[in-house]
Amino acid sequence: MSQNLENYAESLAVDARKAGRLLALTSGRQRYDALLAIAEALGREADAIIAANAKDLVAAEENKLTAAMLDRLRLDAGRIAKMAKAVREVAEQPDPVGEIISGWMRPNGLRIEKRRVPIGVVAIIYEARPNVTSDAAALCLKSGNACILRGGKESFHSNMAIAAIIADSLRQSGLPAAAVQIVNTTDRQLVPLLLRQEENIDLVIPRGGESLIRAVVEQSRIPVIKHYTGNCHVYVDAGCPPELAEQVVLNAKCQRPGVCNAAETILFHQEAADRLVPAIGRKLIEAGVEVRGCPRTLKLLSGARTADEKDWYTEYLDLIVAVRVVDSLEQAVEHINQYGSHHTDAICTLDVRAADRFVAAVDSGNVMVNCSTRFSDGGEYGLGAEIGISTDKLHARGPMGAGDLTTYKWVVSGYGQVRQ
Repeated sequence: MSQNLENYAESLAVDARKAGRLLALTSGRQRYDALLAIAEALGREADAIIAANAKDLVAAEENKLTAAMLDRLRLDAGRIAKMAKAVREVAEQPDPVGEIISGWMRPNGLRIEKRRVPIGVVAIIYEARPNVTSDAAALCLKSGNACILRGGKESFHSNMAIAAIIADSLRQSGLPAAAVQIVNTTDRQLVPLLLRQEENIDLVIPRGGESLIRAVVEQSRIPVIKHYTGNCHVYVDAGCPPELAEQVVLNAKCQRPGVCNAAETILFHQEAADRLVPAIGRKLIEAGVEVRGCPRTLKLLSGARTADEKDWYTEYLDLIVAVRVVDSLEQAVEHINQYGSHHTDAICTLDVRAADRFVAAVDSGNVMVNCSTRFSDGGEYGLGAEIGISTDKLHARGPMGAGDLTTYKWVVSGYGQVRQ
């Protein structure tokens, strides 16, 4: 690897550390004002962002990216307005920095406080979606963290344009521009070098395909929060009303199939299968979905193809869905815990006890009851935006907002006490 790349990786990390220390001294109001300035600038400079995005789309089409990937990459005035709105919503969230998580007095008069503080420097490595650039920057700024953003080559021009707008807004707001740095090269050799900067980078968050995440985990000397695949399920329980099941299944699969919270497998209780598999299956096929089913599904739905073992593990990110008929709620849970990715799974049922058993037994960061998996999202949860949807259990799980980008320190206050 070239010395220039090594020097560049080190300078990114060192500059971020310096900026992070300055950010830690800022007030919530300063960061709030900076975020509003960024949101306004994104709207004002929408044409420049769209022009940059057009370059990425031309290259993506030449490289024959899938329709789903093109959809994730594409920006228009409406999507940029949503990006600006997300930044504003993050700004309006309560300031997590300095929050007293808990506190108490000791018999000797000491006041013990557990106080929320920034993590420091966060590196985010992500793929096609350029809105991640503004979302990640906003969440890191809100939580008092400096960040290093390394987007995918597919969205390079878009990311550079967005990052330039953010840097200008930070300078005009009196905050260090290095608080948000975008990697200005698509050279893949830079990533392993960044992952060795453990002295100045505190946390790495990879967002993208499973191969990217596994590569980051294998190479990093820095703690990693993983956002693995979204192999999400909808389980239709016995006795579920047809209209409820149909609404949830069709939305979870078809509303936007190329995203991580779209459903990839539908499970039907055997007592609901005769009623619902043919009707819902036909609706899926009419919507352009390829259905891959178990033997019992094939008997109930003409036009379905045979599912094999790998289908149950697959995150399609496309108009393809696996369908299985199960004997019981327990078998549905067993299937989800075996084949799923611990991301988001849903149950459709009017049986409260069944819903409670499902919620307790499914080992996922998000469990939905009678609503679409598509609601698994920081914006939909009221977080403003998300840094990603963690499939880890430590340090955060599910959609990560600004509060999840903090840690804590103990603050102990007294008036001269000494330990005997």
